[in-house]
Amino acid sequence: MSGAALGIEIVFVFFLALIILHRYGDFKKQHRLVIVATLLAWYLCFLIVFILPLDVTTTIYNRCKHAVNSSPSESSITNGSQSTPTSGNRECFKPWSYIPTGIMPVFWRVVYWTSQFLTWNQLQTIGIAAANTWGLFLLVLLLGYGLVEIPRSHWNGAKKGYLLMKTYFKAAKLMTEKADAEENLEDIMEEVRKVNESIKYNHPLRKCVDTILKKCPTEYQERMGRNMDDYEDFEERPNTYPTEKGLVKLHKQVIYSVQRHRRTQVQWRILLEQAFYLEDVAKNETSTARQFVHTFQPQEPENKVIQYLYTPTVEWYWECLLRPWFHRILAIVLAAFSFIVVWSECTFFSTNPVLSLFAVFIQLAEKTYNYFYIEMACFFTIFFLSICVYSTVFRIRVFNYYYLASHHQTDAYSLLFSGMLFCRLTPPLCLNFLGLTHMDSSISHKKTEPTAYTSIMGSMKVLSFVADGFYIYYPMLVVILCIATYFSLGTRCLNLLGFQQFMGENEMTSDLIDEGKELIRREKRRRQRQEEGENRRREWKERFGNNREDSARSRNVQADQKESSFTETNTNRPVASKYTRANGRNERDRIELLQDAEPLDFNADSVSEDPLDSDSGRYQPGGRYLSMSRSRIFDDV
Repeated sequence: MSGAALGIEIVFVFFLALIILHRYGDFKKQHRLVIVATLLAWYLCFLIVFILPLDVTTTIYNRCKHAVNSSPSESSITNGSQSTPTSGNRECFKPWSYIPTGIMPVFWRVVYWTSQFLTWNQLQTIGIAAANTWGLFLLVLLLGYGLVEIPRSHWNGAKKGYLLMKTYFKAAKLMTEKADAEENLEDIMEEVRKVNESIKYNHPLRKCVDTILKKCPTEYQERMGRNMDDYEDFEERPNTYPTEKGLVKLHKQVIYSVQRHRRTQVQWRILLEQAFYLEDVAKNETSTARQFVHTFQPQEPENKVIQYLYTPTVEWYWECLLRPWFHRILAIVLAAFSFIVVWSECTFFSTNPVLSLFAVFIQLAEKTYNYFYIEMACFFTIFFLSICVYSTVFRIRVFNYYYLASHHQTDAYSLLFSGMLFCRLTPPLCLNFLGLTHMDSSISHKKTEPTAYTSIMGSMKVLSFVADGFYIYYPMLVVILCIATYFSLGTRCLNLLGFQQFMGENEMTSDLIDEGKELIRREKRRRQRQEEGENRRREWKERFGNNREDSARSRNVQADQKESSFTETNTNRPVASKYTRANGRNERDRIELLQDAEPLDFNADSVSEDPLDSDSGRYQPGGRYLSMSRSRIFDDV
């Protein structure tokens, strides 16, 4: 297995980074250079997290060999072609994932300097110590939030009422953003229309306009194409045509507005499905049949095995009975792990006695050379720290400038910025972990063999005031940040500044919850009317479709026969023949009209509502396509 574990994890981490990037990015629409750079940044950062435990076990084995070789009573136990170094009663067992000497230093050099090039290429004069110091500063800020928020989110996940109220709150905020995005898109498309009409086919800037049109939604492209005369020449008049700089600015505005509009539309559909499902869970909790009933028919899963196993009864037990307890137990486990992290961050500098719990666990396993336990302990510890930090990065939203949105709705700048953050955070995160486990010689103050990671990526020994001051005492601030997060001080400050945040007892929060509840109710009513209309249309066709077609076909044949015979026998009366044809044509038109008609919905809120409206939108006399959610948001006013 020498080196095999390293190769397996390199391949596995690549596909893991690719899958996560596919969830947030759009491979078809975004530039390839953006996708490759972001994938490389994420891959290198995730790779450090997965490979570092192998470096720890390899270092522990090398330390044991060094101790044995330097011992005066040196012996060797030979098993076939392999020899195990021993010293008295002490044996050095080779780990299953042992990496040969010389591989890890080269590996860390490639990973570290590549990640540093991706994030610090504009600050070439900054050294490793400065980079790690800045990363540690940012790391503690994000870690303090994640250590509290992740266990609390799972604890609140067991409260169905809490989740439903929060979903209503999100719906009200998202509807505001959605309406603003639609209005902004309409304004930008109006500017594009004016530019498209002013710059004709033989203008030097026409290629730029065509590039802008390609970024517009399809319906706007078709509409602008119909309204343009391609063969109309332009006239050379000063100060009437936009400049190339203005077209560049318009191009950026089009990309931003289209991206934002598409993102809000997708998020609105996802939020509606989430709200409908949570309402169904609340209704099914009091069900005595113990079978989960959906308000709307869910989509059938592609895997038939899942559909066969996940029956309505299983779904009821999971959603209404087991899932809340699962979230509570998971929240308690994560809270205990968070407490261990906070305790170790405040005491990892103490080497005698050893107070850091992570260092205690690793040292106990080191005495028995339980490499598998060491690797698993290191992996889960780094994984938990990474989840706390990286999840905070995914939750950060700086207005609409930086925003990581799932379902392929993240823009190129946000993807690149997240890659930069990951590259800056991962090295100090791993150095902090090595300090917690006393694997860093600057913390343990022992002249032992350092890990390959520490030797290549550097430690805080470069600057004494950093190694003995900032690096030791700054992580203690995680306690203050955890307390602030627990009492939601950041949320309260944002709420006071006018940024609406979800808070339990707040007048503005209650108003937004009521507004969101009303929006969800209207969307549910609209979808119910749509499904009822489709069901009645289907029943109408099943009952009367074939009979009416047969009767209409026989009536047409009889009418044609009567018409032809009447015309042949009564050639002296052309007027009667004319009216006979007209009556036959009217009869056929009436039959076709009855075939295509659908029943009206007499349960509609008002007579102005059209039951034939589709989900995609409807065309208004003014030439604007309005979505159903926006056109009916104020239907009661």
